[in-house]
Amino acid sequence: MKPHTPATPAKYLQVLVSLGVILLALGLGVGALDIPSASGYAGVGPNFLPWLVSVALLLCGCVMFYKARRGGFRNMDESTGEKPYWAGFAWMSAGLLANAALITTLGFIVSCTLCFVLAARGLRNAEGRAGEGLKSWGIDLVTGLLIAAPVYWAFTQFLGINLPSLTQTGWL
Repeated sequence: MKPHTPATPAKYLQVLVSLGVILLALGLGVGALDIPSASGYAGVGPNFLPWLVSVALLLCGCVMFYKARRGGFRNMDESTGEKPYWAGFAWMSAGLLANAALITTLGFIVSCTLCFVLAARGLRNAEGRAGEGLKSWGIDLVTGLLIAAPVYWAFTQFLGINLPSLTQTGWL
């Protein structure tokens, strides 16, 4: 039986999404080649998880491609006509990119707090609660600190994993 080719633009987009997932999986696999494979605790090396994620993502991408080519993703809700909220996407992207760019200079706690504040701003704007003023910024800042600081301290002080810090003391 010949595979059914997508007939609508939505199904073409499904094929493109599945190909994007496959390319992402291949990119992760190529990146995992640079990670050393020396066995560590429990006999697995640091490259185990990237390879596992890459293989799982590749399998998901292949299944998505197969389903997209055989008639599209089934049991999907019909589009409601809602447009994506690009401003929220921009806030969240800015948070992730700022975290990646600043983590080595500002340290884990500050950069992750900034990431949280910007992501929360994007989500709050998407809910239509953008005009809440400085109080919401302050709440986001304190919440980000209350999440990032214990995570940093748990990894550095208790697990002995080096994360970028703002000072040489190991507590910031």
